[in-house]
Amino acid sequence: MTFWAPNINIFRDPRWGRGQETPGEDPLVTGKYAVSYVRGVQGDSFQGGKLKGHLQASACCKHFTAYDLDNWKGVNRFVFDARVTIQDLADTYQPPFQSCVQQGKASGIMCAYNRVNGVPSCADFNLLSKTARGQWDFHGYITSDCDAVSIIYNDQGYAKSPEDAVVDVLKAGMDLNCGSFLQKHTKAAVEQKKLPESAIDRALHNLFSIRMRLGLFNGNPTEQPFSNIGPDQVCSQEHQMLALEAARNGIVLLKNSAKLLPLSKSTTTSLAVIGPNANSAQTLLGNYAGPPCKSVTPLQALQNYIKNTIYHPGCDTVQCSSASIDKAVDIAKGVDHVVLIMGLDQTQEREELDRVDLVLPGKQQELIINVARCAKNPIVLVLLCGGPVDVSFAKYDKNIGSILWAGYPGEAGGIALADIIFGDHNPGGRLPVTWYPQEFVKVPMTDMRMRPDSSSGYPGRTYRFYKGQSVFEFGYGLSYSKYSYELKSVTQNKLYLNQSSTMHVIDNSDSLRSTLVSELGAEFCKESEFSVRVGVENQGEMAGKHPILLFVRQATHGNGRPRKQLIGFKSVILSAGEKAEIEFELSPCEHFSRTNEDGLKVIEEGTHFLVVGDDKYPISIIV
Repeated sequence: MTFWAPNINIFRDPRWGRGQETPGEDPLVTGKYAVSYVRGVQGDSFQGGKLKGHLQASACCKHFTAYDLDNWKGVNRFVFDARVTIQDLADTYQPPFQSCVQQGKASGIMCAYNRVNGVPSCADFNLLSKTARGQWDFHGYITSDCDAVSIIYNDQGYAKSPEDAVVDVLKAGMDLNCGSFLQKHTKAAVEQKKLPESAIDRALHNLFSIRMRLGLFNGNPTEQPFSNIGPDQVCSQEHQMLALEAARNGIVLLKNSAKLLPLSKSTTTSLAVIGPNANSAQTLLGNYAGPPCKSVTPLQALQNYIKNTIYHPGCDTVQCSSASIDKAVDIAKGVDHVVLIMGLDQTQEREELDRVDLVLPGKQQELIINVARCAKNPIVLVLLCGGPVDVSFAKYDKNIGSILWAGYPGEAGGIALADIIFGDHNPGGRLPVTWYPQEFVKVPMTDMRMRPDSSSGYPGRTYRFYKGQSVFEFGYGLSYSKYSYELKSVTQNKLYLNQSSTMHVIDNSDSLRSTLVSELGAEFCKESEFSVRVGVENQGEMAGKHPILLFVRQATHGNGRPRKQLIGFKSVILSAGEKAEIEFELSPCEHFSRTNEDGLKVIEEGTHFLVVGDDKYPISIIV
């Protein structure tokens, strides 16, 4: 009943093979995902607070911390030393873990393989005991990633002996070793008087308390609530519908020239489905997936709409070292519409494998361009991939009418894609990561800095700091409907910070004055909260689920400030022509602050803009 999930590392670099496991590059989104995931697994309510000790199952937030490189150009995760500033730790890498522990009430944490600033994560007392247990009040167990303790001795050379590695991790606050290293060497560490028995007692206490909370000592297991779960419950109709809903909502429409999509069910008499991912049920699953209840490939789902569907893989595999371009072109010439299903799979990106390129592999691009040039109508390009790909060529090619990104959408992903292509679902997904151009590969994956550095030409990372060109931006996504926004009834447009008696003013290097959030006091922060209402209207002809993203940005740029920052997101389901108002509760101490170089939250004077779509609203902060 113990799950080593969720993976809540920030998807910092587009080449990361495990980015597909995470909810994206934004700390707020990742934190909210972490909280929802953990509460769901552990049996808490969505709002939290129902859990009073007993766990339905145990969730574990991983990989703590600054872990987002697997194996890139000979640098592997086992020996990588992530050099991270206090500022980047505080405002990018740590917030999802803090949310996971404090709001999610996670019962487990997994420490990562890599070192952070020279110290292996599993041997870092500051990280495990001072931060997680001390500052965040974590109550649960801490496990190593598998064989991470042996790596501290064998690969990193951080510990001089196996016994020293055991001492390092247990004294740091780790409780459980995935692997056999503690089993083999802990007794010797005690006998050599390097390790007090109290460290083992503490670890056992943390481990057995979770087993007790799981009800593993509550008598006859067959009489416990989760003793009789079988495949019929896993593959229930309700769960299969949920898989379909998740897939539909996660697919992002990136291009739709001249409203090519949705295709007409009545006038489309013939269809060509081409591409190495078109008939692969396995590709839909990504990594870390259980066996699906049923497998429906994108090809099979599209055949359910158009009986006269011709299929050709186009490439031998997604690697596409050889492509049957002439054959694919011949097929494309003879049908009403062409859907190309391309992208990546686990041979290109996965655990232990990062990418070195951001373009489509092999001859995929050549195949797409040639088919698009010869088809009767502009073609539909579908991309299955976890990380972003540079498809600038397709973005600007008039013969490519539509682009859909599906990620690895799970067992119902093929059905969801067909539903969207033929208009039985209105897409509303948004990109959780920035899509960078191929030239981003010049940036070393080992550079952990989030903020740009103009002196060296380092462009920074993620939508919050990246200064270069992007193929598609974080949060981008089209729909078959057009939505309009209006920022309404903002309950205040000026915020005076000089009302707090405890604060003193700091002068920044660029002459903007600021104050520490910690000095404003909890009472002031609570009293200065206000609400914002966003009006949204579906101006299209189809009902749709639409996510509203609320950002804040400062009028003054530079000096390590985020270019903009997501501070809230909510989805609304609107019929054609329907209007709604969505309310966001904002706390200036949380949403208008930024992290300074010392890792502390400050609020700066000046104008801050609330931004939703093209609409913006100024709020003045007076220090």
